[in-house]
Amino acid sequence: MIKLQKLKLYGFNNLTKSLSFCIYDICYANTDDSRNSYISYIDEQYNSIRLTNILKKTCSIIGANILNIFHQDYEPQGASVTISVSEEPMRKNTKKINILNNTFTSSSVIAHLDKSHICVHTYPESHPQNGICTFRADIEVSTCGVISPLNALNYLIHQLESDIVTIEYRIRGFTRDINGKKHFIDHKISSIQNFMSHHIKSTYEMFDVNMYQENIFHTRMLLKDFNLKNYLFNIHLEDLEKEKYSHVVNLLLREMREIYYGRNISKSDLIHKNTIKNLSKINC
Repeated sequence: MIKLQKLKLYGFNNLTKSLSFCIYDICYANTDDSRNSYISYIDEQYNSIRLTNILKKTCSIIGANILNIFHQDYEPQGASVTISVSEEPMRKNTKKINILNNTFTSSSVIAHLDKSHICVHTYPESHPQNGICTFRADIEVSTCGVISPLNALNYLIHQLESDIVTIEYRIRGFTRDINGKKHFIDHKISSIQNFMSHHIKSTYEMFDVNMYQENIFHTRMLLKDFNLKNYLFNIHLEDLEKEKYSHVVNLLLREMREIYYGRNISKSDLIHKNTIKNLSKINC
């Protein structure tokens, strides 16, 4: 649990803390029917109801109070969930207005809804040119006050176990103490990895890009273990011929490395025996 400095503040803690995830899952499907089945599977696995339950649990972990929830499943694919939250519980005399089964409040806490929210959007897609299918989920946990989205970091990574994760944490604004001094951050941090469990850090390859003077922290994660059978959809590993096996492995590794490093990689670089070592030296 993140421990915030106990500052004696003048008024409300105006610091906005935002934790953003971009989570990717990769697989290979060799027919149109298999690719369509993959999209259907992802849509069912990560439908708006399940995502809502994950975000509700996130609210509980960080100690946020839910103000309203909106969720939507899209055609032909994808889902979104948005939860507006507050640091303080809603007062009993707060007026509520129900519109389309969603609850909106008319109390003063509405002023902070643009800063305090949790949302997720999913983007499943397939690529008929090479059989690669990708699932991307964007998650943002944004709070103001003393509640911290970092407390939900490990939970969210575990709930959406994926091959590649990019995380950004940033603190915006400032708050004043009782002497009028501005505070642009209210806790110690040198890396997002500071708040990850040992299990997660041992499971993923990681690198950081941090801007300490701007209170911006960025971490990229790539699953260390690659087992081909975990990346095949409606395909049995034993049905792949040796040449096809190598082709599929190269396709998947190339896709994963390009997403991880955020740049295109040539085939010759990918199959070189020192690929991983050379790529890790890229100046990011």
